[in-house]
Amino acid sequence: MASLGELTAGIAHEIQNPLNFVNNFSELNKELLTEMKEEIEKGNTGEVKIIADDIITNEEKILHHGKRADAIVKGMLQHSRSSSGVKEPTDINALADEYLRLAYHGLRAKDKSFNATMKTDFDETIGNINIIPQDIGRVILNLITNAFYVVSEKKNQGLESYEPTVTVKTLKTPPSGGKGAEVLISVKDNGNGIPQKVLDKIFQPFFTTKPTGQGTGLGLSLSYDIIKAHSGEIKVNTKENEGTEFIVHLPMI
Repeated sequence: MASLGELTAGIAHEIQNPLNFVNNFSELNKELLTEMKEEIEKGNTGEVKIIADDIITNEEKILHHGKRADAIVKGMLQHSRSSSGVKEPTDINALADEYLRLAYHGLRAKDKSFNATMKTDFDETIGNINIIPQDIGRVILNLITNAFYVVSEKKNQGLESYEPTVTVKTLKTPPSGGKGAEVLISVKDNGNGIPQKVLDKIFQPFFTTKPTGQGTGLGLSLSYDIIKAHSGEIKVNTKENEGTEFIVHLPMI
């Protein structure tokens, strides 16, 4: 069972993205309302209506992402009340795509200078698989967020012609070598790679290569435990200066 600290870190990690949207659009609306007051004083009714429409649009976005954060919290609280979550048939491709977009736009809302190419290659033959979607979603979000972080760090090194790229793939594999059919979820980046000297430590609790205050060191540890609880495994392929690929193996049951 996850400790209180681990659970808190997991919840904070998942709701950060929708909260970034809420904060971003709230700040924007504050600026628009100030602008609206100026236009009202000038008697520019047309401009006031345009600004009002923009505010309404932003409020709809705030409501949407606020509800998403609320749903995440409720889901986590419901999950924490039981000893184990309930597995349910889940479209893994839709889940991976949702968290890819959420992670990207969440980071964009936080840092407007952030940019990266997103690539997907989903195996449409997979169909639904029996998983705890909140837990596997947490794993996918963690891996993708980490990937965006490392490509952003490499971009900041000022390398010419470097294009930050994160690729998410899924693949259904047939039974082989005594193993049953599996679903693979791959998250690949073209960052700087993981140094071999720390590769054996990355799944240890509280180990992080990020600067102080930028990482809890719990993300990969929690991900490892979640995948293990699903009778799966996480593998990592990395090459310094070229990038890293995390591959989640889940049984097709």
